[in-house]
Amino acid sequence: MMQAIATTQISVLRGTTTDAWGDEQDTDTPVHTSIPAALTEQTRRVTTRDDPTPRIVRYAVARVAAGTDVTDQDRVRDERTGAIYTVDTVSSMANPALTADLRLDLRRTT
Repeated sequence: MMQAIATTQISVLRGTTTDAWGDEQDTDTPVHTSIPAALTEQTRRVTTRDDPTPRIVRYAVARVAAGTDVTDQDRVRDERTGAIYTVDTVSSMANPALTADLRLDLRRTT
């Protein structure tokens, strides 16, 4: 059971193929569908010591129920909008009382 309030459903996409030139390409093969998720896109102003000009960086975070079969470098599709994201990291906070949701740090690809 998920603790966060689901805002959409996602599909987990996994797998690769090789094109005519031998380059590896992602496939959009769904391994799981209709997974409830709390997905939010956010922006952050960032600067670096080398370049003090502020830039706006967009990123997305999703929360899904603990035990969901999703790994780094999987892709997820937001079934509501059709947007596809690459999963950069999967993490969970330790909680002695109950199993915490998985946090997916996402990067939008489409």
